[in-house]
This record gives sequence, structure tokens and C-alpha cells, in this order.
Amino acid sequence: MSKTSQQNPTTDASGVSVIHTQAHSSGLQQVPQLVPVSPGGGGKAVPPSKQGKKSSFVDRNSDEYRQRRERNNMAVKKSRLKSKQKAQDTLQRVNQLKEENERLEAKIKLLTKELSVLKDLFLEHAHNFADNVQPVGTETTTTNPESSGQ
Repeated sequence: MSKTSQQNPTTDASGVSVIHTQAHSSGLQQVPQLVPVSPGGGGKAVPPSKQGKKSSFVDRNSDEYRQRRERNNMAVKKSRLKSKQKAQDTLQRVNQLKEENERLEAKIKLLTKELSVLKDLFLEHAHNFADNVQPVGTETTTTNPESSGQ
């Protein structure tokens, strides 16, 4: 079996060279080999959305370019306004929460003071009540002299 092969390199749309080999007088099936175009032999793959943009030149004086720039400028302006509004809303919310926090802290102080006064009143009342009441087991009984003589 004599083997003669011929190689035909081609480049596909993604920039990759494909080498097709043709084998003569061989029953073997040939598989194309993928060879990178760049001599470095590697690198990052370029997504399909970016492939066409590198090679296309956009005329900066064209109507299409001006329309795209205008739309982009409007989108940027809208995005910046939205961001500014969000920052203002956040600042306003922070100020509201600070005011509410101050009000709640003042209320805590007031309630703590009121609790202290009520505790003092309760303890004073409990102390006075304990002084005025005799213990249950120490009752004094008086004897009636008339009942003992009978």
C-alpha cells in the first residue's frame, strides 16, 4: 500500500486554520486538524459577538455612527440620573432612620426614668405596708376578766 497525502490549509470564519489531508490508496478515514492562526499557538478565544467588530471600521462622520453615539449618550445620561436618584433616596432614608433612632432613644430614657420612679414608689409602699402589718403568727389575745370567773 503506497501512501500519498496532500495538505490543503484553509481558514474558517473564526480565524482558525483547518488543514485538510487527502490520502490516496488508503482505506483510512482522515480527520481534519485544527491549527491556530497565531504563531503563538494559544490565547483566549474571542466570542462571536466581538469577532466582527475588530475588523470593521466605523466612519465617525456617518449617520449610523452619530445615531449610535446619541443613543449611547442618552443611555449614559439616564443611567447616571438613575444612580444619582438612588443615592439621594438612600441618603434621605438614612436621615429618616437617624431621626427615628433619636426619637426612640429619647423614649427609652423617658421610660427608664418612669420605671425608676415607679420602682421607688413600689418599694416605699411595700416597706410602709410591712411596718404597719403585724405578722400572722404573733396575734395578741386579750382575756376578758368576766368570762374567766364563771
